[in-house]
Amino acid sequence: MKARVHIMLRDGVLDPQGEAVRHALATLGFAGVEGVRQGKVIELDLAHDDRASAKADVTAMCEQLLANTVIESYRVEID
Repeated sequence: MKARVHIMLRDGVLDPQGEAVRHALATLGFAGVEGVRQGKVIELDLAHDDRASAKADVTAMCEQLLANTVIESYRVEID
């Protein structure tokens, strides 16, 4: 079973990497990009048979290690 975790900075948290990408796009001539938020995706291969159990475990992983829940939000997908 695969799990995918999408992690983004929470709204209101400054995103210097996103701003650097926005600036670079403008420099390359891509006008009209008003904002960029950069995040990360983590893919996990799990030895679970039960989707609910897998989601619970991945959520615990996010809370304890994968995401900084003070400034980041996350979304878990189980395939």
